[in-house]
Amino acid sequence: MKNKKEDKKNKFKKDFVPTCFAEYVFSDSEMKKYLPLEIYKKVKRTIDKGEELDPSLANVVAKGMKEWAIEKGATHYTHWFQPLTEATAEKHNAFISRPKDGKVIMEFSGSELIKGEADASSFPTGGIRATFEARGYTEWDATSPVFIRKDEKGASLCIPTAFVAYGGQSLDGKTPLLRSMEVLNTQALRILKLFGNKKTKRVRPVVGIEQEYFLIDREQYLKREDLIHTGRTLFGLVPPKTQQLDDHYYGSIRAKIGQFMDEVNKELWKMGVPAKTHHNEVAPAQHELACVYEDANISVDHNQIVMETLKKVASRYDMVCLLFEKPFEYINGSGKHNNWSLETDDGINLLKPGDHLHENYQFLLILSCILKAIDEYAPLLRASVANVGNDHRLGASEAPPAIISCFLGDQLEDVINQIIDKGLATSSKKGTVIKMGVKVLPELDKDVTDRNRTSPFAFTGNKFEFRMVGSSQSCAFPMTVLNTIVSNAFCEACDVLEKSKDFNKDIAKYIRENLTNHKRIIFNGNGYSNEWREEAKRRGLANLPNMVSCIPEIVKDSTIKLFEKYSIFTKEELESRKEIEYEKYFNAINIECETMQRMARKLYLPIIIKYSKEVCDSIISLKALDKMICEKDNNLSSHIECEDSVEMDILKSITKGKNDIKKYLNLLEEKSKACLKINDIEKKAIAYRDEIVPLMNKLREEVDEIEYYVYKKVWPVPSYSELLFEVSKI
Repeated sequence: MKNKKEDKKNKFKKDFVPTCFAEYVFSDSEMKKYLPLEIYKKVKRTIDKGEELDPSLANVVAKGMKEWAIEKGATHYTHWFQPLTEATAEKHNAFISRPKDGKVIMEFSGSELIKGEADASSFPTGGIRATFEARGYTEWDATSPVFIRKDEKGASLCIPTAFVAYGGQSLDGKTPLLRSMEVLNTQALRILKLFGNKKTKRVRPVVGIEQEYFLIDREQYLKREDLIHTGRTLFGLVPPKTQQLDDHYYGSIRAKIGQFMDEVNKELWKMGVPAKTHHNEVAPAQHELACVYEDANISVDHNQIVMETLKKVASRYDMVCLLFEKPFEYINGSGKHNNWSLETDDGINLLKPGDHLHENYQFLLILSCILKAIDEYAPLLRASVANVGNDHRLGASEAPPAIISCFLGDQLEDVINQIIDKGLATSSKKGTVIKMGVKVLPELDKDVTDRNRTSPFAFTGNKFEFRMVGSSQSCAFPMTVLNTIVSNAFCEACDVLEKSKDFNKDIAKYIRENLTNHKRIIFNGNGYSNEWREEAKRRGLANLPNMVSCIPEIVKDSTIKLFEKYSIFTKEELESRKEIEYEKYFNAINIECETMQRMARKLYLPIIIKYSKEVCDSIISLKALDKMICEKDNNLSSHIECEDSVEMDILKSITKGKNDIKKYLNLLEEKSKACLKINDIEKKAIAYRDEIVPLMNKLREEVDEIEYYVYKKVWPVPSYSELLFEVSKI
């Protein structure tokens, strides 16, 4: 009997992941159970083929969803949407009707499934909606799975939705992304038809997202006002050890962190999120979670669930998950690599070169179009990842530089050079083996090309890795931009080649022209080097170093023309996003500025004054001792050189720092008051970048310098050593 129980227990463990995966998702198998067959087939056609959803199905679908959700313990439903805040939003409604005779009926109608109403004016609108114009609509996105989120607060049915203003303008990240995916499908099918492929019915962008994050002790976090209000440390002296030894990267995962990761995985699996990989990242207290490839829309939705889950589970372990791109100065920040590829409905990866790359004209055409897209719209792609956190991270010898280039590797570069030089390629490099020199170790197949971690947009075998996205960002806008610019390049290629009278000749010519005209975007070297910055400038590649310099790219004539051509964004929607981005920048820096001033005045200066008094008292004691010794020995000269003492050196340093802190505080207060009076949001953001941020950096330098002298027990906030290494001790 005991053995049977033990076998059952072991079987449960073995089957846990397959059993629990998508347990809280209204998945294909669940739809089959709860929907009539004909209704199920129609919904599936919408999901798989992008066909228009028949609204008449809504009541039946809603009923099935409600029954399934209630059986899973859900009491409420919410339209789960992504306003222009980088986060998600939700309003929960119970499955109850108006009480009658003291009783309620659990109800959920088709109209409640398809459409919801949200207060649009309270979300960023960039002027699309006035404050008094409150109405906005959420609309069910049937292509993204409905799921149940179950936690300490209860269980709710979450329905992924688009979010639009009363006038129909997009106010979210999902709507433009879905539009861009439809356009990419249309243009990619045109490419395939050039090569006689009429079998493929759908091409979808697929994305695998890697999420980096920090974990710190909650008690330490609550003692740092800067972390609470801004997500990053505004002050902090670098500890002697950070990441120099590379011992944290891929290191053994500590017990508490491992338990946290295990719980995160289980929660994600239940909600259908295919969490695949987790490990320690480069910086102390930094980690990464990566998911399997999915449709871009679903992958973006799932990444939002990942971020929410990381934060939620961390609190159960008395930790806080930091998603800010650069929460700690002097050490690596966090990004979110987007691994992007194109996949057909019959399972073909269009970015797989094949065994005979030089003869694969379909791949070479697609590759040349992608290079063209990246080169022509590099500033727009850079703008898509611009935020306050990435201003600290990009180009800091830990993340891709702000200058966009493409890494292709030796094999592709060799083929491209052959095409540019001769008009065609006659060979392509093959992979070899690595001999380990040890009999017990097998030979390794060596990839045709290496990887380049410094490249913003790198080809990695059968996909491109867009490495510039910030860890706190939604991936929706970067993927919308990428899908659209590639669609445009595909469209322009088809417009030419569909008229061809000699296809083989014309396609070779077109590929060669594309590669020749856009070769400047290819760079396989060290993107961190000063030499590359000079070389990029010589090539004419854009260098947009910060968020404020990127924002104008959103409303350039070429950007508006591009997005309106494919009905991704209207000019009005782009103008609104420009306003929102400037406002985000100003608000973020203003909060940081106010927090710095408050911490300096209320925390640091009082402690510094108190400590300087202790040092003064010590010097006075020394002088008294000196006087006593002189009187006792009848010696007129001092036995103790007070002016050259350690105490006096410390006092001089602290006094200078204290005065400099006061100086920069006064300047910050004066400048911030003046900047706040600027009415034009663009001019205000520029003023904060050019006048406030440099003063903030100066104030930080002075406070951090004094931290070096003040002993730990006196310092008013946890140090970097405590923040970065407290959790990893366990």
